[in-house]
Amino acid sequence: MAEPTVTPMMAQFLEIKEANPGALLFYRMGDFYEMFFDDAVAAAAALDIALTKRGQHLGQDIPMCGVPVHAAEGYLLTLIRKGFRVAIAEQLEDPAEAKKRGSKSVVKRDVVRLVTPGTLTEESLLEARRHNFLAAWSEVRDEAALAWVDISTGDFRVMPCPLSRLGPELARLAPREVLVSEVKEPDCAEIVSDLRAALTPMARASFDSQGAESRLCGLFSVGSLDAFGTFSRAEVSAMGAIVDYLDLTQRGKLPLLRRPVREEAGGLMQIDAATRRNLELTQALSGGREGSLLHAIDRTVTAGGARLLERRISAPSRNLPQIHARHESVRFLLEQSLFASDLRSDLKRCPDMDRALGRLALDRGGPRDMAAIRNGLGQALLIAQKLERNDTPALLANGAKALTGHDELVALLDAALVAEPPLLARDGGFIAPGYHEELDETRKLRDEGRGVIARLQAEYVEQTGISSLKIKHNNVLGYFIECTSTHADKMLAAPLSETFIHRQTTANQVRFTTVVLSELETRILNAGNHALEIEKRLYNSLKREIMNHAASVNEASRALAEIDLAAAFADLAAAESWVEPQVDASRAFEIEAGRHPVVELALKRSGEPFIANDCALTPGETPAIWLLTGPNMAGKSTFLRQNAIIALLAQAGSFVPARRAHIGLVSQLFSRVGAADDLARGRSTFMVEMVETAAILNQADDRALVILDEIGRGTATYDGLSIAWAVMEHLHGANRCRALFATHYHEMTALSAKLDGVENATVAVKEWDGEVIFLHEVHKGAADRSYGVQVARLAGLPQSVVERARVVLDALEKGERESGSQKQAIIDDLPLFSVSNTPQPAQKPTGPSAVELRLQELIPDEMTPREALAALYDLRGLLAE
Repeated sequence: MAEPTVTPMMAQFLEIKEANPGALLFYRMGDFYEMFFDDAVAAAAALDIALTKRGQHLGQDIPMCGVPVHAAEGYLLTLIRKGFRVAIAEQLEDPAEAKKRGSKSVVKRDVVRLVTPGTLTEESLLEARRHNFLAAWSEVRDEAALAWVDISTGDFRVMPCPLSRLGPELARLAPREVLVSEVKEPDCAEIVSDLRAALTPMARASFDSQGAESRLCGLFSVGSLDAFGTFSRAEVSAMGAIVDYLDLTQRGKLPLLRRPVREEAGGLMQIDAATRRNLELTQALSGGREGSLLHAIDRTVTAGGARLLERRISAPSRNLPQIHARHESVRFLLEQSLFASDLRSDLKRCPDMDRALGRLALDRGGPRDMAAIRNGLGQALLIAQKLERNDTPALLANGAKALTGHDELVALLDAALVAEPPLLARDGGFIAPGYHEELDETRKLRDEGRGVIARLQAEYVEQTGISSLKIKHNNVLGYFIECTSTHADKMLAAPLSETFIHRQTTANQVRFTTVVLSELETRILNAGNHALEIEKRLYNSLKREIMNHAASVNEASRALAEIDLAAAFADLAAAESWVEPQVDASRAFEIEAGRHPVVELALKRSGEPFIANDCALTPGETPAIWLLTGPNMAGKSTFLRQNAIIALLAQAGSFVPARRAHIGLVSQLFSRVGAADDLARGRSTFMVEMVETAAILNQADDRALVILDEIGRGTATYDGLSIAWAVMEHLHGANRCRALFATHYHEMTALSAKLDGVENATVAVKEWDGEVIFLHEVHKGAADRSYGVQVARLAGLPQSVVERARVVLDALEKGERESGSQKQAIIDDLPLFSVSNTPQPAQKPTGPSAVELRLQELIPDEMTPREALAALYDLRGLLAE
């Protein structure tokens, strides 16, 4: 029996698929991207689309599914979010060309792009207000480095990064995809998976530093990278790996990348992944953006400004002059409120030039992206003119300079483009009338041809006497004459049949042509196609001109983002009564009436006030630590977090939610707040707590700010107390940093008398009629109890459980006072499981009381004041009985 044959089309598919392992193959067939075999099965399940069959291969049915080309972006986004990579195989020739080689010839196809999480550029696939980073980590001998790029904006950066810092730096950047050498994959797999990024191992040759340097020099057309700065071999290796990967995925069409910028690790506040998660900086614990610090403070009005805000919040500066310059800009715009309001109105009309430029560079843009650059540069000039004031701060004045000097490009695009161009160049109609003489003449012929068609139709209506006769057009027949089937006999009979040539009969219509119509069609179609060809030629010319100005357009876009962020911080400070912090090189930390911006926003929505609190951690020769005690639900965690956030905001260049703030430069921010297990790694809640605490104790320097909440709570009481005690002593004696330490171990308050610089503070509460009232006020001193039983009652525990807990607590406290170390004997004496000793729920009355019965008889509307007063005395008397 002969072996089954493979069709030419399927042979082509299998050949392309073999060349692109590990990716779903979108195989273009006309107006659809088709998938076959295992790709089809996986894609149909991921996209929830129908799985069908097409022919057989090796005696088995071939699974198949497909998506329309015009809607492919939405499906691509779904697949990328579910962890797939997609290879796009396009038709590289017209089917008519393939037929010239023979009736069974297959249209040439090949992969034009590999779509991965870190290489998205389409507007519909990206979040406008967030970066989409592709990162690469490399280790060369004793050095290691991390490089990252957003190909949608061209931002390209690199920094030294040992493996121990890889997790915190990736947490700061939140890349969608991370490249590593295949030999380093085991070292990085867990770190990258924790951040839910895609890990892509590459061949070692991609990270070869010598080859990487050649790739980078070729990309930027320079003989040496020295013009950009001094880079280590590891940094060159990481950057070169990114370029190699982009060349692979973009099939030679490299994106427009800005020159690489080297970041110094010491220039930014260090924040590890656990702290970012605990403080909910850019993402809430629920997983969404809402509820995060970024969501609460984002007042930016441009996409570039929003992306810059996220970068600033993720990595506050440690450069004092830079921090002061940013505060100066915010202060200026806060004082000039009307000016700032006008400025923000202008900024709202600025499109996202960075991403428009990125799409044009990769041939994924269109006339609308050109219009975005034209409109953005036009708005930039207006903003620059408004900032031409003698009192403009240096930061804003320097930004204004980058917004000018684009007159030539703006004039060109203004003259060439219509006001509202189409999305795609192939649609035509985007070149403005009067810009190109030949195009205007061709359009005139095309448009006049349409008028001739209308006149010809009128003539044929008069000639035939058929008022419903129409001249129409489609892509198959071209221009044709159409009438209803009821007039078919008349049209097919002499003398009309001598003029009208039959072409097609459908269910309800009959279609004809004439010699005159055919000749006219040729002239019109040639004019239309010629006009489109001219527009495409002009489009490429305009794109080249824009690319020649790419560097200055990028600078203008960066300046607009900086101005937008300063104006947004000023708007936030004005609306929320934030103040300018004093940031200096001291180790002070003094906050008056500090507030938590996220909690305050939530309370404001419900109409409740936020209780502001002071915090003073000003060390002399000794560390400054507050030991914070108080009940659950009183606001200890909020107090801890708000002070960390105030320090972060101050160094990010923002004003802060307080009445006054003096902050000595913070080098590192550490937070150990909240409780969660890590089942995937087999870690208990206590183990996670200890791992995070160990990281703090091993890394915090004397300029760090540390907040710790209830260390040791996940184990036995004495174990937990001993661990918390030792941690406090280590922070004081070894780390010597500023810290806020919240605990329920009241025994630790004795440390304030033993360790210099340690002070006790507590969150105030009041008891009234057996109830606990949280005042949310922090003041000096120590709490004498934690009010856990009262909080349990508020949480809704059954009354019998709450009452039983009171009995046990009283017995334990009394026994501890009386017998010291005999606690076990006291516990043994408690009849914990005795039904007779378990408090029973209070019996509900079987009927209404005398007071209730009397009240039911009263009708207030019919009573005089004297009668009402007498009734009140009666009720008091009944109550006393």
